[in-house]
Amino acid sequence: MESSLHRERRKDMPDWIFVLWAGGTALLSYSLVYALRKPFTAAEFEGLQVGGMDYKIAVSIIQLLGYVTAKLLGIKYISELKPEGRLKFIIGSAALSEIALLAFGLLPLPYNIAALFFNGLSLGCMWGVIFSFLEGRRTTDILASIMGVSMALSSGVAKSMGLYALNSLHVSEFWMPALIGAFAFPLLCVLGWTMTKFPKPTEADIASRSVRVTLDGHQRWMLFRRFMPVLLMLFAANLLLTVQRDVKEDFIVCIIDVSTISSWAFAQIDSIATLVLLATFALLATTYDHLKVLCVLLILSVAGMGTLAVIAANFEQMNLPVTIWLFLQSLCLDMAYLSFQTIFFERFIACFKIRGNVGFFIITIDFVGYMGTLALLVFKEVYASHVNWTLFYNQMSIYIGVACCLAFVGSLIYMIRASRRFRKDPDAFSLSGKASGEAGDKEDKTDNNYLMTNVI
Repeated sequence: MESSLHRERRKDMPDWIFVLWAGGTALLSYSLVYALRKPFTAAEFEGLQVGGMDYKIAVSIIQLLGYVTAKLLGIKYISELKPEGRLKFIIGSAALSEIALLAFGLLPLPYNIAALFFNGLSLGCMWGVIFSFLEGRRTTDILASIMGVSMALSSGVAKSMGLYALNSLHVSEFWMPALIGAFAFPLLCVLGWTMTKFPKPTEADIASRSVRVTLDGHQRWMLFRRFMPVLLMLFAANLLLTVQRDVKEDFIVCIIDVSTISSWAFAQIDSIATLVLLATFALLATTYDHLKVLCVLLILSVAGMGTLAVIAANFEQMNLPVTIWLFLQSLCLDMAYLSFQTIFFERFIACFKIRGNVGFFIITIDFVGYMGTLALLVFKEVYASHVNWTLFYNQMSIYIGVACCLAFVGSLIYMIRASRRFRKDPDAFSLSGKASGEAGDKEDKTDNNYLMTNVI
């Protein structure tokens, strides 16, 4: 009865109103997650060390350890999380993250860095939980795009808020994250409750995108095996993407001289990049040819990462103004990164009629990616602690740009070939397969019943 009522409400609501409501709520929600996680990156903690390690790198590593731990746990948890548990998860995670920030301000050095482990742990699965309110709809592309650009927008806003609190309000580097988090926490809880009021996907949504279901361990493994070649290429590319993006986000104040630009420059630059990304993803939302969207996203990703490699290789000769350099970094990196965080796997599931959910793919690529960031930070501090950050970042951009381009081109070729095979023989990509005979048919029917009773 409740499901029918929700769907009836959805039928009576114009798509554009639902997009504004759901997309705006998701965007603000994840922006507040950033406000709980990222403001500390605006601080330099100059001159501080922990056990011979630069304090800021130690803080970043500790928070990433918590974040990666959450991603690992989330591969199972997010894949199996039922709708009724989402709000409790959001409130509990937000509360733990703010308590951790308070502990970061209260505890003496160097013991306060341990608090950020729990901050990272509490927020590592929030993207997947928030996205689960949006997936499996005809409007998911635009909804995911609106939510996804919050990463580009919120990163700059979080840094600008942090710099404002430090420079204008004269809050200490240790209390600044808790101050910003104190505003974000109650707002995130209210928005979490609002998302529980979203109408369920309609029959038209399900017909357009396929049913979204929870996945147990066996189903997750079967799904990975069916698409192993392309998933390995995409996971590897996203590992490199996440490494570069995270280094840029956390250490931009070390890579460039922030004293030459306004405290709010990050927010302004990322806002412009956000509008460009949103317009691009909105155009893609107008086509229901899933393969075409997948190919366009891969081509845009190749163009973005190739551009970054060229800029890095000619950094001194080009001598770009800081604001232009920042804009190109944000736009090109996020064009590739956000494609996979938002609409790519949504369309991938719809293209091959996969039984599953986007959360499984996103939480997995996040886990792989942040493991790479963690390894890089440890390597740099242990083996190359005195390397110039600007030189280090540019060299990294060249190698990562070329490697990602190769992986995306390989994925593009796979997608085209796989789609042809799928059109000829849809059962070739079935998780139960054709070879299992009657037993497979029974399992398939059982799966159908199970899936229909666990629709997200």
